Amino acid sequence: MNIQPYLTPYKLGSPVLVGSGLPGNFDERAVDCPFVFQHNGMFYMMHVGFDGTGYQTALAVSHDLINWEHRSVILKRNENAAWDSVNIAGTWILKDNRLDAPPVLKKWNDKYWLVYHAYPEKGYEEGSAKIGIAWTKDEQLLEWHRCPDPILTPDEGADWEKGGLYKECLVEHEGKFYLFYNAKNKNKGRWIEQTGVAFSTDLKQWYRYENNPVLPVTPEGWDSGFASDPCVLYDRDRDRWVMYYFGYNYKKAQEGIALSSDLLHWEKYPDPIIRVGAEGDIDSIFAHKPSVITHQGVLYHFYCSCRPYREGDPTKNYGKEFRTISVATSHPIFSPSR
Repeated sequence: MNIQPYLTPYKLGSPVLVGSGLPGNFDERAVDCPFVFQHNGMFYMMHVGFDGTGYQTALAVSHDLINWEHRSVILKRNENAAWDSVNIAGTWILKDNRLDAPPVLKKWNDKYWLVYHAYPEKGYEEGSAKIGIAWTKDEQLLEWHRCPDPILTPDEGADWEKGGLYKECLVEHEGKFYLFYNAKNKNKGRWIEQTGVAFSTDLKQWYRYENNPVLPVTPEGWDSGFASDPCVLYDRDRDRWVMYYFGYNYKKAQEGIALSSDLLHWEKYPDPIIRVGAEGDIDSIFAHKPSVITHQGVLYHFYCSCRPYREGDPTKNYGKEFRTISVATSHPIFSPSR
């Protein structure tokens, strides 16, 4: 199993995006869940922020993929009776999914499409999340229209996903939409998270794959607890699909990879491809939640990096951690000073 073309062993070793730490800001306590793409000559990072109440979703922009500036919160909390009024965590916008191509957005029916999940209760990921979809015609990507009803709910799922639905990855292939997502079997105690897929031809009606989960956990493995947060890309040169994901064994969360010829049957590489760092490193607790793109022949692997909170850190998340976003690359492009 040759995974060499997909590896990103060169860590930046510092955050590219950090929460503001400002009381009342969407990212007061943490930033999480990067999704990087290219639009109108700029790089964008959609990401979520946690403020102690729940998730909201924002955009940051960059010219070089290393230095990022906050642009705007695009999916805000809306205190009403809607199912997504407390939390709204955007994780993917329909885009070109070729591994070797610029990660530009794709329109369908003259609109851009964004998928997200929402937890029903206040707090850190409290309750069983559902998946929704939103659209925009705004080329600035600032004004999104949420469809009123969720497109997938845990109540309608199998036992492995009854506890709630999480991180989404939306792929269009040969006129069919594939929505990859991870889910947990229960929402209390020590749960198991695995990855499944649903299909659609219109982005409205979705049908789960009968043989889900397509990426199960490996008992006794490094991903024995979670096999989560799919990032699915197409390798045109080798005519195969690549899924970056993270595994968790209730101790370490690390990045892994799986390959497929048909988007349904996946073969995992047996070991992590990005491991947690040493004590004191920015990713000493967790190195997880991948967003991978190619730019000028270099793979950029963005991920959520966590270490224990230290006095002076700008943010302190639930569990007393410093949760940021960092990057690793396929070639050594960072200067020694970084």
